[in-house]
Amino acid sequence: MDPVKLREYLETKCDFDASAGKLIERKSKKRVAASCPCTCTAKTADMDPILELAEKFNLIVVEDACQAHGAEYYSKKDQTWKRAGSMGLAAAFSFYPGKNLGACGEGGVITTNDADLAQRMKMIRDHGQAKKYYHDIEGYNGRLDSIQAGWLSVKLRHLENWNKSRRALAHRYHELLAEAKDAIGLPVEASWTKGVYHLYVVRVQDREVFQAQLAEAGIGTAIHYPIPLHQQKAYQHLGYSTGDFPVTERVAAEIVSLPMFPQLLQAQQDTVAAKVMELSGSRQFTSR
Repeated sequence: MDPVKLREYLETKCDFDASAGKLIERKSKKRVAASCPCTCTAKTADMDPILELAEKFNLIVVEDACQAHGAEYYSKKDQTWKRAGSMGLAAAFSFYPGKNLGACGEGGVITTNDADLAQRMKMIRDHGQAKKYYHDIEGYNGRLDSIQAGWLSVKLRHLENWNKSRRALAHRYHELLAEAKDAIGLPVEASWTKGVYHLYVVRVQDREVFQAQLAEAGIGTAIHYPIPLHQQKAYQHLGYSTGDFPVTERVAAEIVSLPMFPQLLQAQQDTVAAKVMELSGSRQFTSR
């Protein structure tokens, strides 16, 4: 999330009702109640200005930290490093098996420092029960299985070292692919964030050809989130159209995830990088 674009949206496309303390979007006439910065591919958003805007416009901040187990952000305001998931009112982490901290099956966790909110979330996850068989509200069955919790507790001890390995591999990719930066868009890590590289995502123009040629060399790639949210059928009712989020649309058409996991061997990484360099030299895959 770009704080500058967020500010532009809040100041030019919304009206703030100071008496009611509510922000109303002009287009939809609906209240804007929250901001949800996403730590996508495990690099944090610039949280200081986002939190500042939230305070100014009376917004709740909920962090999407689903890929961010262990990622850090340096707050200039507080002059300290903070973990992803500790800065908003609440944050969500995913324990999908492929995440940096993954369960055997499905799972997740919500973090918050608000005791009342924590209690309400516990009720929502357990059929709305305040205590067994006493249902104060409607809820869901969202309880994490004990076997998953046990598995995650064991893996949690290794998370820091796995994240260090991911960071080392990512920086090595940076070095190996540095000469291709004009043809391949490489990840950029700002000085105020310490990413944990759940994914290593590059940007290319001719993505299908790029992936096909890597596949011919026995190198697997993936496309994560090829369709922006505002173009999904599920959100057509919000009234957004193609062109409303041009940066998102452009990036979604270019992103490709290269192999990234803590146990990736340097020899394997060398093979990937060599093929990417070969392709970058044969044609321009990106024009940014």
